[in-house]
Amino acid sequence: MKKIILLILTACSLVFGQDFGTLTGSVIDKETGEKLIGANIVLQAKQIGATTDANGEYLISNIPPGKYNISVSYIGYLQFTLSNYIVSAGITDTVNFALSPGTIINEEVVVTGERMNVSQNIAASIAIVDGKHKNHNAGRKKYMSVTSNYQPAHNTNEFSKIDDNPYFNSIEQPLSTFSADVDVASYSTCRRFLTHSHLPYKDAVRIEEFINYFSYDYKKPKGDNPLSINLEYSECPWNNEHKLVHIGLKGKELEKRENIPNNLVFLLDVSGSMNYPDKLPLLKRSFEMLVDQLGENDRVAIVVYAGSAGLVLPSTSGENKTKIIHAITNLTAGGSTAGGDGIKLAYKVAEENFIDGGNNRVILATDGDFNIGISSTSELERLIEKKRESGVYLTVLGFGLDNLKDNRMQTLADKGNGNHAYIDNLLEAKKVLVNEMNSTLFTIAKDVKIQVEFNPAKVKSYRLVGYENRLLNNKDFEDDTKDAGEIGSGHTVTALYEIIPNDGKLSDSDLKYVESKIKDSALSSDELLTVRIRYKQPDGDKSKEFSEVLKDAPNKLDNSSENFRWSAAVAEFALLLRESEYKGNANIAEVKKLARSAQGEDKFGYRNDFLTLVNHAEVAIERKLERE
Repeated sequence: MKKIILLILTACSLVFGQDFGTLTGSVIDKETGEKLIGANIVLQAKQIGATTDANGEYLISNIPPGKYNISVSYIGYLQFTLSNYIVSAGITDTVNFALSPGTIINEEVVVTGERMNVSQNIAASIAIVDGKHKNHNAGRKKYMSVTSNYQPAHNTNEFSKIDDNPYFNSIEQPLSTFSADVDVASYSTCRRFLTHSHLPYKDAVRIEEFINYFSYDYKKPKGDNPLSINLEYSECPWNNEHKLVHIGLKGKELEKRENIPNNLVFLLDVSGSMNYPDKLPLLKRSFEMLVDQLGENDRVAIVVYAGSAGLVLPSTSGENKTKIIHAITNLTAGGSTAGGDGIKLAYKVAEENFIDGGNNRVILATDGDFNIGISSTSELERLIEKKRESGVYLTVLGFGLDNLKDNRMQTLADKGNGNHAYIDNLLEAKKVLVNEMNSTLFTIAKDVKIQVEFNPAKVKSYRLVGYENRLLNNKDFEDDTKDAGEIGSGHTVTALYEIIPNDGKLSDSDLKYVESKIKDSALSSDELLTVRIRYKQPDGDKSKEFSEVLKDAPNKLDNSSENFRWSAAVAEFALLLRESEYKGNANIAEVKKLARSAQGEDKFGYRNDFLTLVNHAEVAIERKLERE
């Protein structure tokens, strides 16, 4: 029996302009009424459209009058195509769409509508519209086939195993060393699971990437250092007996981006595994957004790979946007995946067009499924390590939830002096490639390492929250041959340590070979810890170091900064999703309360989106408990 999906259509008219029409409205989940952020509305004949904003609303203006097929899609929902909708000059129509979640299935969709005066409020149903307001769209029934979207099969996804960092005794191990990390793929990957009403795999939850998905209001760097250190000490929300240390780094912001030319090579996976709505079609729209940001001093080349690698577009001025976008639009998917060959060719093209003092970067977009040629992670890792010596950086963008090789993409970005993000919708593409383009593409410090020395007189033990795959040996901190993370223009990097304060009992250790004597200077000091930072200039090979001290003077949680409370709320949420043994008394209610208290200005709505995600998780967790 075919399921009937009702598209609710409302319309209004008002004078807007003489020659063009305008469409506006919203897109919601038909079952829950929840707004859909990042849904795509496209007028197919002109290939123009819009993406819904943080309020689930869209606006398409300057539309030439005529008939249009309007497609509305959102990952994990059945796609609508509204046929032969008439757009009139000087008219603004409000068209609201209600999408239903679903798998690939042919269904009948009944669409009815009526164009009304703006003062009237009509939500038309499938009932026949009477003759009082008849015009070219009124009372018309449309039946169309829905052939979207597939329900992802999760069993072919790959994530690296994560074991939560343990506690370390500060007498035995006073130093903790790790690499800076600006990757954010884990957050958007897990968001995709949750919006499909699935809890993510535990190993898909990388806590530091959840925290670093959001930017923070840190002080700007001063002097010669391209980074600032921001420290704070307060209560731990998920364990009343513990404290939490907040460490924040802020990268300097480029003042005149237009003076730093781009030499970009788009390395695009067009293999058969990319032939899904949330892969190549989304990839193409995402890169078109990036191209729109480029100028005449920028250059773009396009390399694709499937069964073999090829140069689709030689290095072309960013001024010629039409040519670049045309090359992207014409891409189609099919064949096996020779990713290694594509990487070699992309770096070759980047090196041939290298711009001294510019941003030379390969942007790889893929689901990570390399299956012919150089295909093992270790082989690809060695290839990328060799290629990074050329001065060409690497950005890796993941697409698609089915057959996603997250572990491989993360490794490639780490070894290629780059960053890793996951694009699940056009709103995320806009975040990474438009709103945060400078931080995504322009590196201001490389091989950034963080080392924390704890005062054992104040700290009994500590544990780093997240960063499990970014840990370094203490001796690596001063070893300039050891690779570490890159930080982009304006990037913020945040890390949390959960602290068990010293209870004042400084008895000697019972262990035979462990030094347990605390220096008198430590006992008399009011210092909790010292944070040291080492980094290299983007084109340098020798590190510089600077440091800052945090005093043993914790604030009450209610008196802590929005930066502290927001990062703590996000960390607590990630601990719950990971079902971490260190989650203590973490709970969804506390996450909501803490996050709402620290939502702040939220210019792009990312923090509001987080609260929506917490609601999704709450439902998924309740369903899991019911099944158990």
